[in-house]
Amino acid sequence: MAYLLRRSGFNSMLIQRVHYALKKHLAKNRQLEFMWRQSWDHEGSTDMLCHVMPFYSYDIPHTCGPEPAVCCQFDFRRLPGSSYSCPWKKEPQAITDQNVEERTKMIIDQWKKKATLYRSNSVFVPLGDDFRYDKPDEWDHQFVNYDKIFKYLKEHQELGVEAQFGTLSDYFKSIYEQFKVKPGQAPTEFPTLSGDFYTYADKDDHYWSGYFTSRPFQKNLDRVMESHLRAAEIIFSMANTIAKRQASAGNFPATLMMDKLIQARRNLGLFQHHDGITGTAKDFVVVDYGNRLLKSLKDTKEVIKECATYLSMDTKTAYSLASGENETPIFDVDEERAAHDALPVKTVITVQDKPRPILLYNSLPHQRDQVVKIYVTSLHVLVKDDKGNTVLTQAEPFWTKPDVVSEFFFKVSFRVTIPGLAVLKYTVQSVPEHGNSLNIPSTVLMFNADNKQIKQSPFSIEVTTGTDFTLENPYLKATFSGSNGLLKSVVTKEDGTTHNTKLEFVMYGTKDHSGDKSGAYLFLPDGKARPLKDSGSPIVHVIKGPIVSEVHVYFQLVTHVVRLYNSSGVDGISLDMQNVVDITSQHNMEVATKITTDVENKERVFFTDLNGFHMQKHKYHEKLHIQGNFYPMPTMAFIEDETHRFSILSSNSLGFSNTEKGVLEVMLDRRLNQDDSRGLGQGVVDSKQTPSRFKLLIERRVAGEYNPDISVAYPSLLAHQTSLQLIHPVYIIPPHSKHASDMPKLNSFIPMKTQLPCDVHLVNLRAMQNADDGKERLVPKHTSAMFLHRLGFDCGFMNKGLACDAASGQVTLSSIFNEIELNLAQQVSLTLMYHEEDVDTMTTLNLEPMEIGSYIVTLQ
Repeated sequence: MAYLLRRSGFNSMLIQRVHYALKKHLAKNRQLEFMWRQSWDHEGSTDMLCHVMPFYSYDIPHTCGPEPAVCCQFDFRRLPGSSYSCPWKKEPQAITDQNVEERTKMIIDQWKKKATLYRSNSVFVPLGDDFRYDKPDEWDHQFVNYDKIFKYLKEHQELGVEAQFGTLSDYFKSIYEQFKVKPGQAPTEFPTLSGDFYTYADKDDHYWSGYFTSRPFQKNLDRVMESHLRAAEIIFSMANTIAKRQASAGNFPATLMMDKLIQARRNLGLFQHHDGITGTAKDFVVVDYGNRLLKSLKDTKEVIKECATYLSMDTKTAYSLASGENETPIFDVDEERAAHDALPVKTVITVQDKPRPILLYNSLPHQRDQVVKIYVTSLHVLVKDDKGNTVLTQAEPFWTKPDVVSEFFFKVSFRVTIPGLAVLKYTVQSVPEHGNSLNIPSTVLMFNADNKQIKQSPFSIEVTTGTDFTLENPYLKATFSGSNGLLKSVVTKEDGTTHNTKLEFVMYGTKDHSGDKSGAYLFLPDGKARPLKDSGSPIVHVIKGPIVSEVHVYFQLVTHVVRLYNSSGVDGISLDMQNVVDITSQHNMEVATKITTDVENKERVFFTDLNGFHMQKHKYHEKLHIQGNFYPMPTMAFIEDETHRFSILSSNSLGFSNTEKGVLEVMLDRRLNQDDSRGLGQGVVDSKQTPSRFKLLIERRVAGEYNPDISVAYPSLLAHQTSLQLIHPVYIIPPHSKHASDMPKLNSFIPMKTQLPCDVHLVNLRAMQNADDGKERLVPKHTSAMFLHRLGFDCGFMNKGLACDAASGQVTLSSIFNEIELNLAQQVSLTLMYHEEDVDTMTTLNLEPMEIGSYIVTLQ
């Protein structure tokens, strides 16, 4: 609830005195409304009018004017007898005929003071707070009492104020009317601002940079859920289109899948609440969020699995959904989670001497050449691609403990090439011990382990101590410390340059004096980062083979893995780093990974992304506290100098800073034992074993000039594609262990006639839903919503490893699909609510950089 004021003229002497007192800085303060311009938009076509509230909070005591003791008296939820009260010892009074004049003049004084801070004659006053309007009497108290004030103002026009209940739309409409702004135009009376609004502080050194990392387990689950929902939407749209063409389309459970997708959208949308994804909800609410996300994650996995099964079947009429107790599906999901706060457990394929199918699904619209890993019950296997060719495989140990190798489970890695949006069929089978010369067992080197603890293993395991070691592939050579297994340096083979790349884990405590301390919102460290406390030398595994080389490091609080892929795709050009942090036994601790490089960013300029959309420039300011120099990193960050750029690409949102010259520092987890007085009312002590995954990409600038003074920068095309492949993995669909009957004939499904250009990302292809209140609400329409995003990228870096076409931003809708006809299209708004124009599907669309094109397309 809010109300809207219009002034026809202020003639109060008090207000005139306020005008003079604030004269020197009114020019600045009257910029609390401005046009927000995006860094890539030089024309201002996407400018939006923004409003900033000037006082401490958005609650009623801090929104009617500058004096909370007065404003609180006009929060009628706090009338005597309520559980709420005013801390300023002045209680609200119900508005009566006897006091309406005095009370109206009191609040007018606040309104007029607030109005001096804005350019227009309208003042917006919110009338609410968190957890309000949950009881009917509050609606009555607020409405009845304010209505009396409004009626008094209407009867006494000499006061020069009009007031009414209104919405945000009413407020902005009044501004546009005052400045005579025509539809489709933007007001010119307001200043223009570019940039973001991080990092926020409400007072002193109380920066809200803690929530960038709070509850990272849920942040990771959210990103996994986002990826699965998108993948499920796309494959369902294709499967449903093909099913509608079949004479026996009734065997495809479209309505059941649509129901799962709708619920998944809603559950994910619910978690995007500002106290959900931020990690600032109470424990029991987090559990509810987690259970909803887990259910929808399972549902989307089922949709992906069943749609992939349907699309790969040679005879579509043979498909049926295994729904009974005695029915077993052909394929299984790739992993299971025992609970919403548990780490996933991979599905192990029971291999036999008879080939068993594996489906691989690529949800990106570009061909991918990369390494995938499956889990099997035999060391000796043979894997064939969709053309029946035996592929090179690498057998790897499955560790049940840091010093114990499983005798029953193994990992197998191999390279795949998957076209855009395709489902490929591979097969795997067991063979005699020497039955496949293309299956190479890994070699294993162990540091800081006891020979007596190592059980007999089919792998060659050498135990050693102390000596530094290297891993390499055609692009990189990485050196690691023999004492702790952590990265020390990287050689980029294209130019032979050795880069200092020292990785370590560090920690922060919280302020130890009385007063505010770190909590879910606030990051209030007790000083600079210091090395993470740990005990003894960690056990280190070094696993090498023709497909992938890995380092596993087992600290007390962190399990750290680095992989280097021998791949021709983009996954071979970066270092793959994974962590599992477990600080469940700690108190008031925050853990970060710190990578010290030799990048000469002397001004300590760095860039982080905004919602995965574009990069925002930042500079580390010594005059600010450490917490004021941390920023959100939803997907990536980078630092650079004249010759090289170091990018860190993340699988989920975390906090980031360039704490020293050449340093990349990413927060991993935080456990705080107290509330930080920002509304949560509890600490953050429900920590879990928390995964995180990064790609470290080192690129040499080959064109353009490095300029630390530029206001905007873009990732390279390689960085974009690496990030997309990190967030949207190849989905592995293993055969179900209980499916013992003969398999139906299966084929690969390759739907794209022409893959999209490298710089165009398919954000989604979502089957449209019928009206939510109709009988056919779960019957998907023939239309789908297609969202295409043209990526803005820096041309100054080499595009290595890319298998997609040249970047052009050009798309011809009718040429995208092979087995599916796309013959009608309408361009619509991003919300799908407004039709903009019909699109000729035969005409080439030219997407502008950074543009998201939204279309309703008819698939047949």
